[in-house]
Amino acid sequence: MLYIVPTPVGNLSDMTPRAVEVLGKVAAIYAEDTRTSGVLMRHFGITTPLLAFHKFNEHNALDSVMSRLEAGEDIALVSDAGTPGISDPGFLLSRECRRRDIPVTTLPGATAFVPALVSSGLPCDRFAFEGFLPPKKGRATRLVAVAASPVTTIIYESPLRLAKTLAQLAEVCGADRAASVSREISKLHEETVRGSLEELANHFALNNPRGEIVIVVGGSDTAPARGSHRNKYRSDDDGNDDEAPEACR
Repeated sequence: MLYIVPTPVGNLSDMTPRAVEVLGKVAAIYAEDTRTSGVLMRHFGITTPLLAFHKFNEHNALDSVMSRLEAGEDIALVSDAGTPGISDPGFLLSRECRRRDIPVTTLPGATAFVPALVSSGLPCDRFAFEGFLPPKKGRATRLVAVAASPVTTIIYESPLRLAKTLAQLAEVCGADRAASVSREISKLHEETVRGSLEELANHFALNNPRGEIVIVVGGSDTAPARGSHRNKYRSDDDGNDDEAPEACR
């Protein structure tokens, strides 16, 4: 059995008891970054061996993982944060298991785009997940597709490129298209800023963000934004988010 196990995107309290149980009983855990996952495993007292499975070695490591699964071992796959396969390594392994009739169990758990989508105040009955836009080749085509889409679109972005991407979206989608930006989800300085694409582009041109970023853009038939709104709060839980590995931040 291959277990695909989500890990917290920030606050370690979001780790489920089932995830801890599975990671403790499998023969091996394949991780995007063994150093990052090692911090998580030590926090929960998990001593299962960690091995690397990331975008630079997943093609080469695939046969080794499949051999262990076909030999009858239970294996788990984790990424640095969130659910493997969602803008993280995991698809190749899941696809190969399907080809070889090896069962796959994906545990429900943390992923960044769901809370960002729900917090945006934009329609979430139908949506498109774009992940990271291409940095160069194909970027213009994808931006035009976002502009034309009638459903809400979710985009991942780095803090260094956020202002530029928002400005490009405003140019292609229209300055008054409703949108939101969420960052530091589940952590101490979680923030969601809502408004038009133009307002958001101007805001983040003046306020350099930190942390992982989720942009949510309203569909082409969404009503124009009615002014910006900022929702920022400090976590009132036990503060375990401060213990998260740096890569989870």
